[in-house]
Formats: sequence, structure tokens, C-alpha cells
Amino acid sequence: MVRWIGLLFVIGAALFALGVLLSLLPASPPLLSALTYAVGAVFFTAAATLQLILARRELPEAKQHSLPLRARTTDWLSAAIQLVGTVLFNVNTVDAAVTIGARPELIDVDVWVPDIVGSVAFLVSSAIAIVPEVRARRHSHVASASQRIAFLNFAGSVLFLASAAGALVLRSGADVSLVWANIGTFFGALCFLVAAWLFGWPPRRPQSQIQ
Repeated sequence: MVRWIGLLFVIGAALFALGVLLSLLPASPPLLSALTYAVGAVFFTAAATLQLILARRELPEAKQHSLPLRARTTDWLSAAIQLVGTVLFNVNTVDAAVTIGARPELIDVDVWVPDIVGSVAFLVSSAIAIVPEVRARRHSHVASASQRIAFLNFAGSVLFLASAAGALVLRSGADVSLVWANIGTFFGALCFLVAAWLFGWPPRRPQSQIQ
């Protein structure tokens, strides 16, 4: 399952980065980049769902079927918050595709609000995932890269939040900062991509260390 989680996050992140590049091409219609983001968000949600399942499966037997908050590990909590963020990105990206050309007030409510809230959810989730206890549990299969994975995900979340802040549409119809919106999305996606690759494809240990 670890490999699938990594693969789905890699594809989702790559599509988000591609969406930025497509939006910068004069000949590319806005709908194309919007749909690219929407498909990328679906891959994010699929990966986040598997990560939540994996976190719950790894709970101690006595806690696996217990729903009270005290029975949830911080890893499960981080994964659950991450999933909420990806679902909000689904809403954000689909709404962005269907509201192209709409008035600024509608775009801010339907597109920007789920974007900023989803970005905050990602930031909270990645901040929790930096905790050594969470890293030791989540990255047990790739302990040597655990810190890099956690901080790359945190950096990506910060950049996504900056992107969301820049994407707020003013009454004039212009974004607060289209430059920050694009930079945050592109480099945030690259951070997520590298982190997902390290998570899903741990380096092979030398034969001498295995024996």
C-alpha cells in the first residue's frame, strides 16, 4: 500500500505542477489547466484515503475499532485532517472549472474558501506529521528519509497556503497576486512530489547491511 500512496501523490503533484505551466501558455484555454488541477486533486484524495486506511490499520488491535478521540493516534489524526484538505481541494478545483468567467464574489465563495481552508488543513496535517512519534510510525519503512519527507511536505503546505492567499479574487476581477498563486502551487507541488517519491520508493539498503 505504501507504494500506491506514493504513486498517487506523485501523479497528483505532477498534475498540479502541470496545471500551472498550462495556465501560463497563451494558447492554452483556462478550462484545460482547471481540469488538470481537478484530476490532480482526485489523485490526492485517493492517496490520502489510502494513507488514512493505513494509519488506522496500524493502530493497536484494541484501538482499531474504537472511535473516541483518545483512541486515535496522532498519525491517524494527521491523515484524517489531510483527507479533509484533499476533499476541499476537490471542491475547489471542480468549482474553479465550472465558474470560469464568473463574477468575483461567486469565485471567492465557491473556489477560494475551500482552497484556503483546504490549504490550512494541509498545513495542520503536515505540522502534526513532523512530530517524531508520527514520523517513526508513518515512515518506519524509510526511516533514513523520514525528516526530509516531513519537512518537504510541510514546505509544500506553506507554499500551497501562500498560493491560496494570492488567489483571492478582488472586486476588480484580478487576483491578489497571480505570481504568488502560481509560484506557491508549482513549487508546493514539487515539494509534495519529491516527498511522495521518497515515501513510496525507499532507497535499497546495501547487501552488506541486510545480512
